[in-house]
Amino acid sequence: MRSSDVRGRPMASSLPNSLPKSLPMTLRMYRRLAKGLVPLAPALIKRRLKQGKEDPARVGERRGLSQDVRPHGPLVWIHGASVGEVLAAAALIERLRELNLRILLTSGTVTSAAVVAKRFPPDVIHQYVPYDSPRYVARFLDHWKPSLALFIESDLWPNLILAGAARRVPMVLINGRMSPRSFPRWRRMHGTISALLSRFDICLAQSRTDAERFATLGGRDVVTTGNLKLDVPAPPADPAKLERLMTMTRGRPIIVAASTHPGEDEMLVAAHRSLVGIFPQLLTVIVPRHPDRGSAIAGMITASGLKPALRSRDELPAATTDIYIADTMGELGLFYRLSPIVFMGGSLIRHGGQNPIEAIKLGAAIVHGPNVFNFSDVYQALDQSGGARVADTQETLVKQLGLLLADPVVRDKMQRAGAGVVEELGGALDRTMAALEPYLMQLRIEMGAANA
Repeated sequence: MRSSDVRGRPMASSLPNSLPKSLPMTLRMYRRLAKGLVPLAPALIKRRLKQGKEDPARVGERRGLSQDVRPHGPLVWIHGASVGEVLAAAALIERLRELNLRILLTSGTVTSAAVVAKRFPPDVIHQYVPYDSPRYVARFLDHWKPSLALFIESDLWPNLILAGAARRVPMVLINGRMSPRSFPRWRRMHGTISALLSRFDICLAQSRTDAERFATLGGRDVVTTGNLKLDVPAPPADPAKLERLMTMTRGRPIIVAASTHPGEDEMLVAAHRSLVGIFPQLLTVIVPRHPDRGSAIAGMITASGLKPALRSRDELPAATTDIYIADTMGELGLFYRLSPIVFMGGSLIRHGGQNPIEAIKLGAAIVHGPNVFNFSDVYQALDQSGGARVADTQETLVKQLGLLLADPVVRDKMQRAGAGVVEELGGALDRTMAALEPYLMQLRIEMGAANA
């Protein structure tokens, strides 16, 4: 296992320009099944449209069709599953744009597409990743002809990977993560995962633990580069909207519960009811991970006897508002600036926790539940340094939030400790760029030849 040594990597895969017959049976069956399900794609798309999971103007992209024109010259294709992965790539994309490289960014969710439209430069091309059928994948690759493919974390679609390797597209897994839940499952299917991971020229892992897991599962060149999410810039906020919110809430103690999941909102509402007796003007802001849950959360709050307000209805927190539901996209930066106390969601349930870095960069003291395996190294360092506090029961949640509301000295100490951890653990962007340098050098050579 190496943590550096990124020299001398081949620019093209050594695999033949066709799929080998030695694929494990699981992948051969998967390919046949994916091919056979193509006639059902219209029904699937129709159902997802009803559920709000597809953009009706762009459903063709799911079948490998695009209305956008491929730009001239080398094209770097970056794929991430959803919002978290897309945002993790933001600083990397900016570095690549500084090299005059064009970027194709794919993801699979409507929410991630909205984030790209709001937070990324217009020259970054976004497409929905095609459904993982050989026909759709072939259309996608025929149209875009990527010069380099970067897959973020662990969104590994077999046909996409196999077809890219067969076309000799250099492929790199970046910010690689293998969760404690996924690792034992993949070990039982070692032949399948090995056949996929071995198609990557190099795997760049978030941590040594992740690197060991990828190597065990068949990654052929694994390097620990760190977590790109530690190098993400602080999210932006509209100054006028922030000023209006601060005016409406001035003088009130505020707790922000970020990226909450079902099962957590009820606990936060119960915590609010306990704390409001001590802090009568308390305002709790709930930012659900999936904004479409806003109305359901509001109903639950009303049933509990408290008064909610929903941002999606253009409501602002009035003096009588107990809980403000920020059920909109791309405004976390606004609410992180509103309060120095942030509870990070996805941690009171078995989801694995959400990324605390953006909140810390905007000066938050962090409270989280016990389930933080998605960012275990980060939370471990935060907890050990005093930059975050664990709440593993309803009683502890109330206690930790109450302490931070009551004691600004404790808050300030936590904020400084958290900022120190983020600074110490940073640097993944530079290490990732160093690992990619052989590939980027080849792209610069191609650019020079095309412009000669």
